Amino acid sequence: MPHTPPEPSVPSPPWSAPVLLADEPGSFPYSVLAERHPAIVGQVREAFPYGPDQQRALDVLLENCTKGVIEPLPAGASGHDLWAAWGMAEHTGRSWFDIPWLWSESWFYRRLLDAVGYFGPGPWQGMDPFRPFKLAELESAETDEELAALDDFADRPVEEQAEALLHGSLWGNRADLGFRLSDGDAEARAAVPALVADDSAALWSLLDGADTLCLVADNAGRELVPDLLLIAHLLAQGRVRRAVLHVKPHPYYVSDATTADVVDALRRLTRARGAAAAYGRELWSAMADGRLTVRAHAFSCAPLPYEAMPDDLRAELADATLTILKGDLNYRRLVGDRRWPPTTPFTEVTAYFPGPVAALRTLKSDVITGLTPATEAALVAAEGQRWRTGGTHALIQVRP
Repeated sequence: MPHTPPEPSVPSPPWSAPVLLADEPGSFPYSVLAERHPAIVGQVREAFPYGPDQQRALDVLLENCTKGVIEPLPAGASGHDLWAAWGMAEHTGRSWFDIPWLWSESWFYRRLLDAVGYFGPGPWQGMDPFRPFKLAELESAETDEELAALDDFADRPVEEQAEALLHGSLWGNRADLGFRLSDGDAEARAAVPALVADDSAALWSLLDGADTLCLVADNAGRELVPDLLLIAHLLAQGRVRRAVLHVKPHPYYVSDATTADVVDALRRLTRARGAAAAYGRELWSAMADGRLTVRAHAFSCAPLPYEAMPDDLRAELADATLTILKGDLNYRRLVGDRRWPPTTPFTEVTAYFPGPVAALRTLKSDVITGLTPATEAALVAAEGQRWRTGGTHALIQVRP
C-alpha cells in the first residue's frame, strides 16, 4: 500500500531557537557541506567502477552541492511526491548553505543516490554505494575483538551484562563512517567515560517487563551489532516481549543501517564463535517467530524533525513501551535541529513525542539539550566548544 506523504508543516514547540543553517564559514554545518560531502563523493567514486554516465553525474553533484542551488527532482522520480511534501518547492533555487542544514544534508544523500543510478532503471539499480565501507567495517579486526569480548562476561551477573550491552550500544555510535571519512582522527581520540547526561536508571525502569521496544537504529556495522546484542539480551531476559528495529528504506548518511545491513550483521554474528554466535542464533530465531521485526518507514529518510512524523508512524510509536533513538542524526531530528542553549530541558523539547522516548548518542554535532549548568560550564572550561562535535562525549537521556 503506498505511503501517504506527511504534511510539511511542523507545529510550533513550546521552546524555540534558531534553526541551524550552514551559512557561517568555519562552523561545523558549513564544514559538512563544504568538506565532508565532497570527500564522500570522492570515496564513492573510488569504491566502484562507475561508467561515464555516473562519473558525469557525480561531477555535476559535486559542483552543485558546493556552488549551486537546490534543483527539484524531475516529475516521476522516485520519492518525488514525498520530497514535495517535505519542502522541495520551498527550497528550490536557494543555496544549499542558506536552507536548514538538516534539509540540505539529507538532500545531498538523495541526490548522490540519483547520481550513481540507485533508483534506476539500469544495472546499478539498488546497489548501495556505501556497501564496501560497511562490509569492511563488519569484517574488521576491531569487530572480531568486540565479539570475542562477549565471552569474557558471559558468566557475570545479568544486570552487569545489561549495563555493558547498553554502553556498548551507546559507544558503538562512534562507528559512524560519514563522520570518520571527514575526520580521520576521530577514533584516535579517547572517549570520555563519564556521560554528559545519564538517565539510564529511568531507561531500565521502562524496560522491566515491557511489551514493545522500538529501537530506531543509526549506523550499520560496528554500531548495529551492539544494538542487536542489546535487543537479544532484552528478549532473552524477558525485559521486553517484542522489539521493532527501525532502519532506513534505502542508503542514507553513508553508514545508516538498512534491512540488508541487518541481515549482514546477523550473518556476521551467527558465523562467529562463542557467545556472539549464541546471540546471533537468538536474534535469527526472534526474527523468524516475530519477536523481532524490522521496519523501514519512508519518514526515516525525511529531512524533517520527528515532530512532523506522519500519523501512522506516530500511532506505532505511541503503542511502544519505549522508543530508543540511536545516534546523532536521530537526536537532531528528535529535539529539532536548532541552536538550543545546552540547558534547554530535554523533556520539554521532546514533549510532543507520542510515547516514552530515550536518546543514546555520542556527540558529533552542535545540537544539545538537557545539560545542567554545571556540566556545560565544566565542558566549556575544559574544551571550549569542541566537546559538541568531537565524538568523545556521550549521553543517555529519557523522557518517560
